[in-house]
Order: sequence, then structure tokens, then C-alpha cells
Amino acid sequence: MNSPIDHPELGPCSVDAFLGGLVQLAQPLNGYRAGVDPVLLSASVNAKAQDTVLELGCGGGVASLCLGRRIHGLTLTGVELQPAYADLARENALRNGIELTVYAADLNTLPPEVKAQRFDHVIANPPYYDRSRSVPSENEQRETGLGGDTPLSKWVSVASKRLAPKGQLHFVQRADRLPELMSAVFKSLGSIEVQPLYARTGRDAHLVLIRAKKEGRADFRLHAPIVMHQGAQHGGNDKNYNEIIEAVLRHGAGLDFGGRA
Repeated sequence: MNSPIDHPELGPCSVDAFLGGLVQLAQPLNGYRAGVDPVLLSASVNAKAQDTVLELGCGGGVASLCLGRRIHGLTLTGVELQPAYADLARENALRNGIELTVYAADLNTLPPEVKAQRFDHVIANPPYYDRSRSVPSENEQRETGLGGDTPLSKWVSVASKRLAPKGQLHFVQRADRLPELMSAVFKSLGSIEVQPLYARTGRDAHLVLIRAKKEGRADFRLHAPIVMHQGAQHGGNDKNYNEIIEAVLRHGAGLDFGGRA
């Protein structure tokens, strides 16, 4: 982490290294802070140069900018509800020399510039918690990132409408919300694939990556799980990531469903 900087609306921000320092991103010290989840999401996107990518709820730009660093020549667009985070995403794009167009908007009322386009990929890291069954954070900025009030079905519906024919949706979500997410995806997309992520051997899945295709016809695929950490329990400050996850987080590698980096 570099020396903290001040953001006029978000306050003190740390500048954190992602992908082993290939990407430097400012994040508020008090507010929503991205972890490894958007990095894993970006690594799973099987895009190619010249593809167009839309991120719904881009926050400070972590997923889009990590994707843009891994695959050059993408056209990246982000939509973010909170104007201060939209500003931060733009600043982070400039900080890293990656072109990213960011709109401050609610996904329920996308700007005309976004609604006029169809994208090869739509990616999202929607809020993880259903607040009808959990306690909201007292920090408003953190709560918008973690809880929010837009159902997963709306995230999927908006993403589907913005996809070009044969375009792909890519989401990361908590495993316990997979039924809700799958119910929404089945209504409008096909060729659905799910990649479970386990923290350690012997534990339940805690995250899932999901991919689906507009007009896709392939059979549903539930891939073999990826166990992120070596060993049965946490040991000191060493996270003990397995070689696949280490390659993604420290060296900017892509992540194939089925456990290949």
C-alpha cells in the first residue's frame, strides 16, 4: 500500500497494488473496499482484443481495470450508482493508463449512451447480502456495495438486455444466493456454466462464478470446484493460495472454468 491520498468526497484513500502491482487502485479507508472477488471475476472473463465490455456496479473500477490490464484493446464501460465511486473509477483508470468510460447512474435507469449499445461481455459483482435476512452496515457507502436494494433478477435482466447476440454474462456471487441467481439467468440466457470456489478443503463453497450466453444452447455445466487456499486452516499471515489463484492474484493470469490459470 502506498501513502494515503485524500478524495474530496470519500475521504482518505489507500492506493493498493492489485495483480502483483500491475494495477494500482485507490480505495477509501472508510467505505466499500474491494477484495479478491472482483479480481477473480475479471480473470474469468474470456474476452479478446476489440471486444466491448460493460460492468454494472463498477465501484472504483477494480474488475474492469484488472481485465483491461490482462487483455489489451478492449472497449471498457462502467456504470456505478454512487457518483463518488464513479469519480474514483475514472481517477483509477487515469492512474493506470487504461481507458474506461464510467457513467454515474442507477442500473434501473441506464443512460441513453449505454442503452444504445450492445456488448460482447457484461460483468458484475452484485451486492452479496439480501437485507431482508441480514443486518445492514451503518456505513452508507459500504452498505450500497454490500447490500443495496436491487434484486439479483434485475441485475440479470439488465445485463441480458445489454448483451449482443452470443454475448456473455459473467457474475461473481455468494454461493448461498446461487438458486436466486440461476432462476433469473435461466429465464433469458443459455449455455450456463457455474464455477464453485471453496476457501479450503472440507469446507462448503463460499463463492461462485457464473457465465451464460445470449442465445446459447449448450448444456448446463457445473465445473469441478477450485479450492483457493492450501491446507485445512489459515496459517499466520500467509494466505497459502494454490498455484492457480496465486497466478491470478499476483501475476494477472486468466482463470479458466474447471481450474486452469
